[in-house]
Amino acid sequence: MQESLTNALKHAYGSRTVVRVHYREGGIAVEIGNDGSGSGAGSPGGSGRGLAGLRERVGALGGEFSADRRAGGGFVVRASVPTGSSS
Repeated sequence: MQESLTNALKHAYGSRTVVRVHYREGGIAVEIGNDGSGSGAGSPGGSGRGLAGLRERVGALGGEFSADRRAGGGFVVRASVPTGSSS
């Protein structure tokens, strides 16, 4: 979630950003979306691995990840990861 919010600030500065967290049996899902143009008017540069790093980290937890442009403008990142098993 933190990485996605940082990306929204960096690439869609000043746009509306919405965070949704869904708890469900067996896991948690997050969705971070914005309605920005992606012009990059916010903070410059970056030294991280961005979306590729997010995909790897979510995958390492056995989760699912997607990141897409929205048809009407903006960007959305979705990730879901399983929670630990209960005994």
